[in-house]
Amino acid sequence: MTLPQGHELGWVRKSPDQTGGGTTMHWKHRLGRGWVLAAVLGLSVPLAAPAMADAQATRLGWTACPDDVVAGAAPRELQCAVVPVPLDYTDPGGVQINLMISRLASTNPGKRRGVLILNPGGPGGSGLVLSAQLANKGLPTSVLDSYDLIGVDTRGVGRSAPVSCAFTTTGPYLANIPPYAVDDAAVTAQAAVAKRVAEQCTANDRDNRLRHLTTANNARDMDRIRAALGERKTSFFGLSYGSALGAAYASMFPERSDRIVLDSNVGDTHLDHDGMRRYALGMEQTFPDFAEWAAERHGAYGLGRTPAQVRRTYFEIAEKLDKQPVDGLDGSLFRLNLFGNLFNESLYAKTAQLWQILRQDSPSAPGLRANTKTELLPTDNFLTVFLAVTCNDVEWPTDIDTYRRAVAEDRQRYPLFGASAANITPCAYWPHRPAEPPVPVNDKGPRNVLILQNQHDVPTPHRGGELLREKFAQRSRMVSVEGSGHGVYVVGGNACALNVTTTYLVDGSLPRDQRCKASPE
Repeated sequence: MTLPQGHELGWVRKSPDQTGGGTTMHWKHRLGRGWVLAAVLGLSVPLAAPAMADAQATRLGWTACPDDVVAGAAPRELQCAVVPVPLDYTDPGGVQINLMISRLASTNPGKRRGVLILNPGGPGGSGLVLSAQLANKGLPTSVLDSYDLIGVDTRGVGRSAPVSCAFTTTGPYLANIPPYAVDDAAVTAQAAVAKRVAEQCTANDRDNRLRHLTTANNARDMDRIRAALGERKTSFFGLSYGSALGAAYASMFPERSDRIVLDSNVGDTHLDHDGMRRYALGMEQTFPDFAEWAAERHGAYGLGRTPAQVRRTYFEIAEKLDKQPVDGLDGSLFRLNLFGNLFNESLYAKTAQLWQILRQDSPSAPGLRANTKTELLPTDNFLTVFLAVTCNDVEWPTDIDTYRRAVAEDRQRYPLFGASAANITPCAYWPHRPAEPPVPVNDKGPRNVLILQNQHDVPTPHRGGELLREKFAQRSRMVSVEGSGHGVYVVGGNACALNVTTTYLVDGSLPRDQRCKASPE
């Protein structure tokens, strides 16, 4: 799941000032295959820096960022630079690739204490403008003074040796969450699609780069960036999949990790089948918040006077679309749409409006039309990186019966979305076996990991934060927030979490485990 960019899901991120909160999904308002289904769980002090750091940073060759980065960062001024890293860390002298990084520099040298590397999630989200987005959203000045904020396009992403599976608008692969499987036959059909997708990625991997996209390599790249910046240690803030990357870095390089903040947690250093199945748990836990919201507005939207009635309306529409899609929008895409729109309450009204349209006998409204033009998906790069990292990090089940059993089980225990999240993905047919085991969480090291987690979070449910807290043991503390949405710090709006996290980043005071009550509306 990127800040919204997403998750692990493959959702494309809107900037925080657009969404009002955490990792979200960016949906063009039209239905069917014309939708850009960019998926997001898929899922951001008192001492001056030593003179050596400034000298090495200068050698990086900071220049003006590309125009699109400048536009996305406005009105903040970012600088960009390129850091070379090995494509294959087992052959450090071999092929090198260039990673683009950005810097929102501290303007208060007397308070600057180092660098804070940011990651918005994915895997596959571009992080170059995340610093400016957080600053524009209200990142406290004390943090802006304390750090140079460093954004990164991780390997394979955007301007860092980008990769492509050549996914198109009319192809079978539009999102990194598999479609809802109404029965065993649907799992079998999806297996055929998943196999073709894996083959398509292989055919388009002309530079043999996909096998080298892993969380472990992203963490190694982070350490190369730290060194290029001339810093002995680095702090880190990561959202959604960024929590997995931060956990990997703190585990692989504990002595070089400074203050680590992991927000909206996958639950480990990688996403696996169990982690993706938790998407359905997150939807079950978060849907009641939308259902209550919609029930309070029954007079406007007519979706149900009680949360239970709103839930029945969801199943009514989904089953109707299973039988008769509307302009290419079937039941699976309808369920996926809701999954993405539960990322933040700011998306509830659009969701309710869509449900109104779909309950009509003959749905008709501007935007309800299919797009049959074949062109490269705008999210092709994001979807490709998500697949490569997710499939390369850990062995996925290869037996289709494993997925059939999981779908049947989760269809019952998580009826809203279980038969989607448990379904088979291209990782079952990925041609590359993991080059190394997943990074194990290292509970030996400095006590410097702060875990932030909303109580209700679709792609990264609260259980993910609990799992990471258990694995890091005494190295970590966890702040649970009585709230709903994807993303806690700055983007989530909770006063308690904002205060606690800012104090940790600025003063180094790691809090006790605690629960933050919901902030007054």
